[in-house]
Amino acid sequence: MLKKSKGRSATKRNTQFPSFFETFRKNIAGQGTGRLKQHNPGPQTLFNMGVIDVKFRFLTIIAAAIMAISAFSVSTANASERYGKQKVVYHINYPGGKDNKKYGGALRNIQNHINAVGAKNLDLKVVIHGGGIALMQSAKNTGKLQTAVANLKSQSVSFQVCANTLKGKKISQDALYEVFDEDIVPSGVAELAHLQAQGYTYIKP
Repeated sequence: MLKKSKGRSATKRNTQFPSFFETFRKNIAGQGTGRLKQHNPGPQTLFNMGVIDVKFRFLTIIAAAIMAISAFSVSTANASERYGKQKVVYHINYPGGKDNKKYGGALRNIQNHINAVGAKNLDLKVVIHGGGIALMQSAKNTGKLQTAVANLKSQSVSFQVCANTLKGKKISQDALYEVFDEDIVPSGVAELAHLQAQGYTYIKP
């Protein structure tokens, strides 16, 4: 009895397999129900999907840029409100070192100060004497330093040069980058003390 029962089950399974595989083959070939064909996107559909994807990415980039600009504007406004108006004197009396890196760093510090407080809220002077005179000498011939100094001057930063240093080192005014008569003070150290007495905050970058 058990052998006959197994034989019938095996026979039924064998008769079902051809039907199943035939249906699967027809579906793959697109000859059956046609459902697979219906899900294959045509060239126009693929083109439209590509256009939508490009537009979405473009809008995403624009939104990110707007958010970044808004965040920067808010940060700048908050910094101006936090710091208010300031009077500051920067002191430079040292050589610039290799490739004038020290001078480059000092000028970047000044620019960062302006960025944080705002040029309109800042009365900033740079007093130069001793070894620091090389800054204005190098700016005469070095593009990067000249650009940095000119940029700071355009933001109302005043560069004041010690007359004692020019006399002691026998440096002519013409050897310096845009140093005029009104930019020369009798003594660098005396000028620093004078400005601090007037309420200027002293910084040596």
